[in-house]
Amino acid sequence: MPNEEIDRLFYALGDPTRRAVVERLSSGPAAVKELAAPFTMALPSFTQHLGVLEKSGLVRSEKSGRVRTYYLVPKKLKAAESWLETNRKMWKKRLDQLDNYLLTLKEK
Repeated sequence: MPNEEIDRLFYALGDPTRRAVVERLSSGPAAVKELAAPFTMALPSFTQHLGVLEKSGLVRSEKSGRVRTYYLVPKKLKAAESWLETNRKMWKKRLDQLDNYLLTLKEK
């Protein structure tokens, strides 16, 4: 996954409002009004959050009449999970190397 794409993904997930929207959409699609209901912000501000999520690819939307409905795109969450797993393995390996090095210093 290109760095720019992963950057957009983690930028989108870096905000608590957007994470709450992703959590809500994990239980099924929802209209903007329903998604905005738990938040105490103006609708234009909230729709900016939805725009960030849509630009990152985490959600998609469809408009039917006056109602815009948002859907979660689970494939993008899998991409984030994959990136985290790859980096977890790298850091585990590096920390194991550091641990081994420190043990050799302690023995000397």
